[in-house]
Amino acid sequence: MKRILIPVPAYGFDPTETAIPWKMLSENKFQVFFATPEGKKAQGDELILTGKKLGVLKRLLQARLDAKAAYYEMERTDAFGSPLNYAQIKEADFDALLLPGGHDKGVREYLESNTLQQQVAQFFKMQKPVAAICHGVVLAARSIDPSTQKSVLHDYKTTALLKSQELAAYRLTRLWLKDYYLIRGPRPSGRDDFSHLNRGFTVRDRNYLSARWPGDVYNFSLEFIRMLEGK
Repeated sequence: MKRILIPVPAYGFDPTETAIPWKMLSENKFQVFFATPEGKKAQGDELILTGKKLGVLKRLLQARLDAKAAYYEMERTDAFGSPLNYAQIKEADFDALLLPGGHDKGVREYLESNTLQQQVAQFFKMQKPVAAICHGVVLAARSIDPSTQKSVLHDYKTTALLKSQELAAYRLTRLWLKDYYLIRGPRPSGRDDFSHLNRGFTVRDRNYLSARWPGDVYNFSLEFIRMLEGK
């Protein structure tokens, strides 16, 4: 049984980008582990889970029912309740790495962790499968290969949200959410699911897979599973 690691911040990770991959990986008999900064149980972004304070954009921005159901199921598992801390991560203990995103300010400790960046670089060095979605791509981009002093993504193709998309949600919500959305932009229209996989978009380059936002998550998860199966 292959072992997959999903590191997250203590608070603020995107519920959809974490829970849907967890559920699909688990249902396909992969063993999923989690890691947090101090080895304590994490908490997903409450605004995205509940829709509170999202105002007229609630329907567009909050997690769908399928994602919320997967999140609360994931939250009850032993693996999620007893994560490693970042310092305990050893690349040799895992077969693959999945990097979810998030836009709450709490995500910064995840994106800026030197310890975590070093481990991400090690997964790339060993050419193990690495999947990154939304701001998970930022973490990968900030991870430096010590042999070249360049980003591990230096010669990889990747996808991510545009700067214009990053700023649009901030402008739409700043009157009541202030700078909450300065980290991530609005979701493109049309989220994917098992019945609408054509809505999802991913880029796969060798051992690396990337996607833009929660609306790509089913396509992203299925492609990651294919990578893990050697397809």
